Amino acid sequence: MMRWTLAIGACVLVSAGFSPPRPQSTQRTNKTILRDLCELCGEDLRSSESAPRSLSRAEGAMIDLFDGKTTAGWRGFREQTMPAAWQVVDGALTRVDKGSDIVTTREFADFDLTVEWKIAPRANSGIFYRVTEEDSQMWMCAPEYQVIDDRGYPEPLKPVQKTGANYDLQPPAGDATRPAGAWNTTRILVDGSHVEHWLNGVKVVEYELWSDAWQQLVSVSKFKDHPHYGRAKQGRIGLQNHGDPVAFRTIRLKVLR
Repeated sequence: MMRWTLAIGACVLVSAGFSPPRPQSTQRTNKTILRDLCELCGEDLRSSESAPRSLSRAEGAMIDLFDGKTTAGWRGFREQTMPAAWQVVDGALTRVDKGSDIVTTREFADFDLTVEWKIAPRANSGIFYRVTEEDSQMWMCAPEYQVIDDRGYPEPLKPVQKTGANYDLQPPAGDATRPAGAWNTTRILVDGSHVEHWLNGVKVVEYELWSDAWQQLVSVSKFKDHPHYGRAKQGRIGLQNHGDPVAFRTIRLKVLR
């Protein structure tokens, strides 16, 4: 910054006709000095302009995916607009009617996502990641963090269908849920092939995408006939409309790379 400030000042002085006295043998013309200093100024100005653009996409950048007021940054799965079934209610992105799943307009590769959510009694939903849109349904292509009323759901639940599960593949390690109607906090860490599911501060699932163990689980799951499932290395964040009331807020994502 000091070099740039001095160079700008020198440019002003030279352009005004000022040149410090020099011995005759080494004296340079004002024109030559002005040219050199302006080149220096231009180099520093270019560096200054490029730095913010790099920093804005740097590792560790935190992004609010929901502003608490509008549905900006979201749209329907395989749709261009936001479905009316999702509205902002009391500062939360809320499913209010039957309709489409929704996804972020941006895609992400490796990230650390946190979401607060509240589900109605007997309700079911889910949070999806690295969502692509080759298939007709979001669940056919993307891993799901299960969100459900474990205690009140009207049908029997398998362990791989409970809250925090890597849906239909791995059950949560324990029950860290809060009751239906209370806010829960989810964290999903996706770093290359490594994935972690957290619920209310407790790690409940950990796995490696594309590993032999993962492929074995997929081969005996509902995803076995869906070749795109879990294969994407980049995609959108998705929220499921399963036909039940659910609300999401404080949706924040830290870019890892």
